[in-house]
Amino acid sequence: MRRALNRLGLLLRRFRHGTEAIAAVEFALILPVMLTLYIGSVELSSAISVDQRVATVSGSLGDLVARTNGTIKKSEIDDYFLAASATMAPYDDSGVQQIVTCVKLDADGNGKVVWSVASNGATKHDKDTAYTVPDRLKQLAADGYVIASEAHLSYAPMIGYVFDSNFNLYHEFFFLPRFGEEIKYDPAS
Repeated sequence: MRRALNRLGLLLRRFRHGTEAIAAVEFALILPVMLTLYIGSVELSSAISVDQRVATVSGSLGDLVARTNGTIKKSEIDDYFLAASATMAPYDDSGVQQIVTCVKLDADGNGKVVWSVASNGATKHDKDTAYTVPDRLKQLAADGYVIASEAHLSYAPMIGYVFDSNFNLYHEFFFLPRFGEEIKYDPAS
């Protein structure tokens, strides 16, 4: 019996001092955590990049419309909507919904929709409905016009391992017309 205990003690001491398989065990324990962190960081950085591009789409749309002097044609706005595909590259632009709206502010800064155009299944704002603009813009553009541009994308993660549901990316920007007057919309051209 004593001989068996000595032998067991010897085996336990050798096991405790043995280092041959420790690295493999540590690697097996840490690998799932490291892969999750790596895949999660790839997913998150991709979502942030797409979000920045959606913001660029919205900002560019509003800026281009605000540069118009007089009347903007439907074909021009359609071209601006199509430019989103170049802005979103290399990411898929098929789900990007865009809306551009001309808002008339009264002397108190209350906004009312003059016209609105939407693309890719987005819902445009109805004419003569109220439209809320930021307070700082109410003071700046009171009794004038504002161009509001919106872009929305329901972003599906590339891998879906860490983040398993879509992100709703939305950006809204406001621009003052460059020439200080109403930009009319011609839906027939």
